[in-house]
Amino acid sequence: MDGGMPNMKKWNILYPVYINSKKTIAEGRRINANKACENPTCAEIADCLAHLKIPFAIEVDKAYPRDFMQRGRVRYLLKREDGTLINPALSSRKQVMLQVAELVPRHPGRTKKQEPVPTSNAGPSKSGKGGRKKR
Repeated sequence: MDGGMPNMKKWNILYPVYINSKKTIAEGRRINANKACENPTCAEIADCLAHLKIPFAIEVDKAYPRDFMQRGRVRYLLKREDGTLINPALSSRKQVMLQVAELVPRHPGRTKKQEPVPTSNAGPSKSGKGGRKKR
């Protein structure tokens, strides 16, 4: 981002766990499971924030405290230093989470991944009795 932005330590944080429908509230999900998306990534969240014209920064080396195996988080700026909103349609963290969770399933990389893969049983199948060996 450009040098005119305020200190990044003051920016809001969005971990992918916050909008993951596979997680429980106790595991860190912060929005309704019906509105959450399945296994979002930091890159998908960042692309959605870019679409919403919200400044962001991806921190790949950071981990979610409750699940340290979940790597990465996204910092974003909701309000300028003078208190005005960057995007007037999004006035709270919860609204940002809901909007990003709505956009992630329509992400171009995700729509290609979710196409059904045809499975074929052309390989040899094992047939025969499953009895004991004779000695």
